Parts: sequence; C-alpha cells; structure tokens
Amino acid sequence: MRNINERYVTEAFNEQGQLTQFDVDVPADFNFAYDVVDDIAEHDPDRTAMVWCNPEGEEHVFTFADMKRWSDKTANFFADCGIGRGDFVMVILRRHYQFWFTMLALEKLGAVAVPATFMLKEHDLTYRLNGADIKAVVATSTGDIADTVDAVVGACPSVEALILVNPAGGGLTAQDGEGRWLFPEGEPGGLALSGSEGICALPAVRAGWRDFNSEVRAASADFARRETAAADPMLMYFSSGTTGNPKMVLHDAGYAVAHLITAKHWHNVNPEGLHFTIADTGWGKAVWGKFFGQWLMEAAVLTYDFDRFDAADILSLIGRFGVTTLCCPPTMYRLMSEVDVDAYDLSSLEYSTTAGEALNPDLFDFWREHTGLTIYEGFGQTETPLTVANLTNSTPRPGSMGKPVPLYTMAILRGDGTECDTGETGEICIAVNPRPAGIMCEYYRNPEKTAEAMDGTWYHTGDTAWRDEEGNYWYVGRNDDVIKSSGYRIGPFEIESVLLEHEAVRECAVTGVPDPVRGFAVKATVVLAEGWTGSDALTQELQKWVKRQTAPYKYPRIIEYVDDLPRTVNGKIRRAAIREADAAAPAPAKTPEGLI
Repeated sequence: MRNINERYVTEAFNEQGQLTQFDVDVPADFNFAYDVVDDIAEHDPDRTAMVWCNPEGEEHVFTFADMKRWSDKTANFFADCGIGRGDFVMVILRRHYQFWFTMLALEKLGAVAVPATFMLKEHDLTYRLNGADIKAVVATSTGDIADTVDAVVGACPSVEALILVNPAGGGLTAQDGEGRWLFPEGEPGGLALSGSEGICALPAVRAGWRDFNSEVRAASADFARRETAAADPMLMYFSSGTTGNPKMVLHDAGYAVAHLITAKHWHNVNPEGLHFTIADTGWGKAVWGKFFGQWLMEAAVLTYDFDRFDAADILSLIGRFGVTTLCCPPTMYRLMSEVDVDAYDLSSLEYSTTAGEALNPDLFDFWREHTGLTIYEGFGQTETPLTVANLTNSTPRPGSMGKPVPLYTMAILRGDGTECDTGETGEICIAVNPRPAGIMCEYYRNPEKTAEAMDGTWYHTGDTAWRDEEGNYWYVGRNDDVIKSSGYRIGPFEIESVLLEHEAVRECAVTGVPDPVRGFAVKATVVLAEGWTGSDALTQELQKWVKRQTAPYKYPRIIEYVDDLPRTVNGKIRRAAIREADAAAPAPAKTPEGLI
C-alpha cells in the first residue's frame, strides 16, 4: 500500500482517536485518474480495484493495472469520437463495469462526466441533453433507454456521438420457469464471459450508434497523459429536486479528494478489505462509495450489477465475497430486516454506514441485535461530499446524523442569518468564503440559483436540523417539507420514525395539507406491511400510537393508505408529489370522530 491519501490531507486526532482536523490539499494539476488510479497501477499493479458480478453468474476481478489498461483504451476510443477537454458526456450505464472505464477515460481527456439514471423519460432526457449541451451519450443496451435517446436526439443539436454498451446481463436476461437464464443461441453468457478475454466481449449493434465493446477492445492501450487542471469542470449531476426542473450541479477535481473523508473516516474502509456501497451509478452516491474515496484509500470495491433489489441476494454476497464494510440507504436495511438475516454469513462485516435518508432508530437497533454492528449515519448532498456524520470512534445517538465533519465549518441558521440556539430548528449551512474542496462550483448555467444557494459567506443546503447539547445534528427535513401547524414547526422525519415502529407500517411519508383552522394539518401516507388492511380502526390505532410517543400536536390527523409512495428517479420519496396531489383533490379525508 502506498498511502496515497496522505499526499492530499493533513489530519489530527484527540485522545479518543476522534478526528479533529482534516485539511485537504488539491494540487493545481490534480487528476484522479492519473494521480491515483494510474499511480497505483504503476507501483502496485496487482492490487484489486473492483470485484464485479451480476445475477447471471458473470464475475470479474479488476486490478488497478486492469483499470488503467481499459480506461486508456476507452480514452483512445472516445478521442476518436471527437470527445476532448471541456466536452460534456452523459453516462447511463447502470452498474456495468464499463462505467468505471468510461469515468476514468473522461477524466483523462479532461471531459465532464454527466452520470444519469436509466429511468429517464423523453421529457427528462431532452431537458438534460439540451440544458448541458451534451456532446456524446454513452448508454446501456439493456432496457429502453437507447429507445428514449433515439426518440429525442433529433431535437438535441449538441449531441454528436451515440455510444452503446452491451453489458451481457445486468439482471435483465430472461429466465425459464426454473430460474435458468435464457441466453441467445450462439452467444456466451454467465460464467462463459468470465476471465480477461470476456471483458467487453459482446457487441451491440444499433443504427446510428457506435459499439463501445468492440471499439474499445480494438483501441490502443497506449495513452499519454494530457493536460488537465484541478479547477476544470470534472463531474456534473442533475439534482433530484422534488419540484421544478433539476439543477445542474457542477464539481471540479476537489470533489474527488474531499471524498477521502467519506471513505476513510466514515465508511472506515479497510485497504485490504472489500467495500460494498449499494448504489446505481446514475446518482451521486455511487461515486461516494464505489469510486473516489475508496480508491484514494487503495481499497477494493464490490459491484453487483443487478436490476431489482433482492435482500436475500445482497445478504448472500456479503459472505460469498467477504465484504468488510457496507453502506446502503435505510430503505435497503429495512428490506433486509424483512428476511431471515441470521441465515446469512455476515461474519466478514466490520463496519456499517447509511445515508440518503434519515435512519429510523428501530433499524439501528435491529442491525446491532443481529450483526453486533452499529450503523453510522452520514449526511451530504449532490452538491457536497460527506458533511455531517458519526465518524469513526464516535458513539452515535440513534436517529442523529452526527456532527459536522472537520473538513467544513458549519452552522444551523435562522432565516435572518443568525445562529440557532441549542434545540432550535434552522437551516444547515456551510461556510464557503473561501469555497472549500468538495462543495459544488455552481449550478451550471443558473447564476440566480447559485447566488441563492451561495451568498458569498454560506452555502445554504435547504435542509433543516437542530443541534443538541453535545453538538449532534438531528435531521428535520427539507425547508419545503417542514409543516407549520397551529404555530408549531413540525418535521416529518420524527413522525415517520414513530409510525415505522408500528408493525402495520412498511413505509410512510408525512406531509402537510391545508387546514382552515391550523394552517396545515399533519397527514401520513402509509404503505402497509403484508397482511394488514387500511381501516378506520387502524387509523385510530396509528394516531394513538404516535400520540403516545411524541408531542400530541404532531400526530397525523389524516392517514391515507396507498400501494406505493411517489419517488424521484433516485429513489427518494417525493413528498412534493403528495402535496401536489392533495392540493388538486376536492377535500382531505377527515380525522375519525373523537380524536382531537
């Protein structure tokens, strides 16, 4: 191990081993692909970078030397497509290993990677392609995203190249009645694709598209370092906003280095172990947990290229591959809690983390009971790396996000810019004068939104929380999600946490609905657990359940039972969609008689 991470950070710790200082140094010519991945490839070529598998049975182990070779070949192919420094390239590749080749190649060329989800529809895609003047699209041949691209590309004049990737699986291959994969006659599949000769083995033929696999295999592996700068745009995500068109969040190379705090002091990755973050590459959590920080720590990552989450599959992978550190959102922990966790070998696990949504205390307790491990919660956004967390050697308080990480100066502020008192809810803000590494450069082509979010002193996250006496942050919700009822400010998370502890509730979302007396009344939209049916009696039971465990004014006066909750393309619950549907409805349901 070369301890590459130590080149870029200055750290200090207290007597309890807790991190107290974390200053990042980003050299002016820093490039993650050259200075981290290629460096390891040159000096420690056999070190494992990624263990990759899919449900169809294909498996590959990529060393850092492999990543250098395949990314160099990909960079030469992309250069032949006309892609160069400053060009924006949309990447829609699910969890295919070609995503990593592509991301590294774009960095080597100085191009800007724009990862996106395969769930985009025509309107979504048109907005993104035109909004960022996307020059090329690299997309999977699985699913219907290539059809969607073809349907809109004629109205997107900036797009000059379409590049198609055949992943030979991704969990989308048809199966027979006995669960056997039905591979096309004459084509290799499953284990037949394993090994060095199987990489990028299957072509993809589609009119108007270039075939990634065939052309990358044919490309030269000789690629010389090109001039790039750390301040150049490197990566852009479309935010998963709950209202309006998503904003374009632009990052430079400092974002990669800032994720050292994510991997080293929150994920607690073991450089000789295997880290598993369960995230699709279309959203930012993938580079949080499957790319930047982990490889800066010279640690290997596990990638499972599946289509639909199956808790049993995920749990079996932990023992099969010896996963040492795990990160997944609370929803996935909850789905794992619904199967017999004790039936799986989780003995290799050393550490567990979560982010993406607030962690409910019942999940915290469940995971510790069955694995002996604490779940360490963290918080960040598309615009940031990790900013608040229960870092290593801390003692988490169930339900708390933890404390601000020492990379950033943070405060909880009132609307007038003054700092909130202990216990008072306000907006989480990060000092940006000067702008620290990892915080977005801007909302691309949207100076008004940029100025609104970054006022020269603070970056306003739009998320609200309160701070306890020990300095822990407790999440309340997005500014738009906070419910103002009868003079009270009510955060949805606390009520959702209480409801989720009831055996009848599988998922829920709490919102406010207009009320002529209270201004807004609290409403819970509930997905019931298997075997339960919505009724007035159950509604009264759930209301009393909440009133017994939290302040009476917070209980949901309205409960609606649904089959599914609306979500963003990144999987987050869209409370705004619930509010919009309620605003369009004739009148909200009434509270059962007798409940105040």
